[in-house]
Amino acid sequence: MPTSANGRTAEYDIDPLFLERWSPRAFTGEAMPGEELMTLFDAARWAPSAFNGQPWRFVYAHRETGAWAGLFDLLIPFNQMWAKNAAVLVFLVSDRFRRVEGQPPAPVYSHSLDAGAAWGGLALQASRSGWATHGMVGFDIPRSYEVLGVDEAEFRVEAAIAIGRRGDVSLLDEPFQAREVPSLRNPVSSIAFEGRFKL
Repeated sequence: MPTSANGRTAEYDIDPLFLERWSPRAFTGEAMPGEELMTLFDAARWAPSAFNGQPWRFVYAHRETGAWAGLFDLLIPFNQMWAKNAAVLVFLVSDRFRRVEGQPPAPVYSHSLDAGAAWGGLALQASRSGWATHGMVGFDIPRSYEVLGVDEAEFRVEAAIAIGRRGDVSLLDEPFQAREVPSLRNPVSSIAFEGRFKL
């Protein structure tokens, strides 16, 4: 079965890309060219979605630009400690409604699922392109709607994402250094059940 240099091993014959992608916190601080960021968003937009509604939206800021401070300030202090060296911060937003011209908006049950599929595509493209991503829900969720300009009745702020070049663990303070390793996963048998859900 496929094994990655980072110590992960699959149970079945999956593409090694899935093993190689992980969520580090150590970033070099290298700037990310705008075209390379747009490449990640392009990969994200090809995710599957209900009715092809494509409910994902991304609000982003490059470090050392005027937009950075507002987004960075939304992160909880724990995440600010390491995300300060990311090249880009992104907030993932999903549209709660299906919007068809000439019809009233209709709620979409899977809007968060579909946005998550887009995030997965972004993360895999980043890994393939030599960038690292780290998703977070440790941010000021209520205030994020105001800062990002998002109408909570219409959209949901799902997560924050730090993007950057992976750096050496020495760039991190403790307690982050000890945690800077790829996480493992539960076995397939614990997540996939034939016929009926099991705890």
